Amino acid sequence: MGAGTHTGHGHGHGHGHAHGEDDVDWEAMAEFLEQEAELRIGFAEEAAAWLRGLLLEGGCGPEIAARLLDVGSGPGVHTALLAREFPQAEVVAVDGEPALLERARSRAEREGVGSRVKTLEAQLPEGFGHLGSADVIWTSHVVHHIGDQQAALDALAASVRPGGLLAVVERGLSPRYLPRDIGLGRPGLLARLEALTQDWFSGMRAALPGHTRTVEDWPAMLARAGLSPAGSRSFLTDVPAPLEHAVRSQLRTHLSREREAFDEQLDAEDKRTLEALLDEDAPTGIMHRPDVFYLAATTVHTGRAS
Repeated sequence: MGAGTHTGHGHGHGHGHAHGEDDVDWEAMAEFLEQEAELRIGFAEEAAAWLRGLLLEGGCGPEIAARLLDVGSGPGVHTALLAREFPQAEVVAVDGEPALLERARSRAEREGVGSRVKTLEAQLPEGFGHLGSADVIWTSHVVHHIGDQQAALDALAASVRPGGLLAVVERGLSPRYLPRDIGLGRPGLLARLEALTQDWFSGMRAALPGHTRTVEDWPAMLARAGLSPAGSRSFLTDVPAPLEHAVRSQLRTHLSREREAFDEQLDAEDKRTLEALLDEDAPTGIMHRPDVFYLAATTVHTGRAS
């Protein structure tokens, strides 16, 4: 499995890659991932500032952090941000897809941090032993795509230098972007799509090689990995209506993926509602209706190496 891209269901998670997705159009997927990460860039900026403060609290100043890993970097939006936030550090984008690593290199050059950004192609979990040590390891929505999540955290924790941090982005709250009652079909469409996503997610996890069920108490899992839990924080992405065209387009792509993924589970009424929302010309479609917003919460769990 590569530390690449989550493509299976479009529930808003940026990275990680469902096993067996070898026929992905990475060019198209990279654009989708970049747009999604850019939409939520405010959360990553706040989280990076928080990590800098945690390093200071632990006696390892951000200026001492010499090497950072972005494990499951995708096209490198967070990689470049980490390089900006830690200007003394070498930042390594780790992913299993060469096309995404090339995107990460190009973005780093465009943002003026190319001299400090490196790339490492690695398939996970097999490649954990090749990461090398780092002062900060950032991994966003990757661990849940590895069968044994605790073993993944154990491996990542083993690469954190004394006083350094492992930051694991997992769960939070799925995006909300439409009112409960949109005037089309049965109210509560997003809640039903979320329920289907949760069922899909459970099936995806159960099918992973080496799947091991565990209580997803991330601070406790970090402690079992030998780290001292350093705190968990959730960061909001709050974009009120009316939305700009680019955000609407991103949400339309998201809805289109869910319409396709859940075709067999959706009832006829919800299918009609989704088709109306996906209509690019209709005033009731997501590209034009005035009540479309974007609200999501992203949670970061941290552990410190002794």
